Amino acid sequence: MANISELKNLCAQTRRDIVRMVHAVSSGHPGGSLGCVEYLVALYGEVMKHNPGNFNMDGTGEDVFFLSNGHISPVFYSVLSRTGYFPVSELNTFRKLNTRLQGHPTTHEGLPGVRVASGSLGQGMSVAIGAALAKKLNHDDRVVYSLHGDGELQEGQIWEAAMYAAAHKVDNYIATVDYNGRQIDGDVDKVLPLGNLKAKFEAFGWIVLENNEGNDLEKVIASLNDAKMQLGKGKPVVILMKTEMGMGVDYMMGTHKWHGSAPNDEQLKKALDQLPVTLGDY
Repeated sequence: MANISELKNLCAQTRRDIVRMVHAVSSGHPGGSLGCVEYLVALYGEVMKHNPGNFNMDGTGEDVFFLSNGHISPVFYSVLSRTGYFPVSELNTFRKLNTRLQGHPTTHEGLPGVRVASGSLGQGMSVAIGAALAKKLNHDDRVVYSLHGDGELQEGQIWEAAMYAAAHKVDNYIATVDYNGRQIDGDVDKVLPLGNLKAKFEAFGWIVLENNEGNDLEKVIASLNDAKMQLGKGKPVVILMKTEMGMGVDYMMGTHKWHGSAPNDEQLKKALDQLPVTLGDY
């Protein structure tokens, strides 16, 4: 297991990266990014078998990840850079002209770590299922992971994909839902309630795990490892992971308002005062 204190330092530094990136261009999505720090750090720092120094689009012989809710690109880029996919200094180019770090991840710039353009919500599960089936056809025993927003589950394509994955026994695949209860227009329960997600996924034929502490790094690692133990049983696996949007920055927590808003100079200082420098700012 990786040194948990080192991973926690990575979490802290990633949060600094996120708020600095969106502030620098007055654009981006800090709320959900801050809420998913522990998940991405757990995945790339501990759980996945992957090869940052030799990235290829096929991902043969390694675990692969697809970010479906691509608007939380700041956390994705920060973790990718700080786990060796590209220089940390490139975070300076986030959302600028001709950058490889677009507001939503894209593939034509050739950014290592990104295997699919994402941000059109609802599509990532279909892509992940295709990759998982390809691994089965190629006798590749590695795992496919994906992350989705809870508001994203209002998209019909998610449920078509969920039916397909169960019907075709895609049991080398772990989906995770960032269940923070908020989306761009307000609380999910007010915009379009999702009902009992556990019961729904079970009715669709999935194995469902719940992690009610998605901002506790050790519990996120444990939930992902528990999910891996459920693979190979003829069913896809989903983790319903409760997180806090804006986690780590007090004025961004408890509200949907920072879903897609950047902090101004004063707000950035207030945020950085709450987030320690652990690995060095880019």
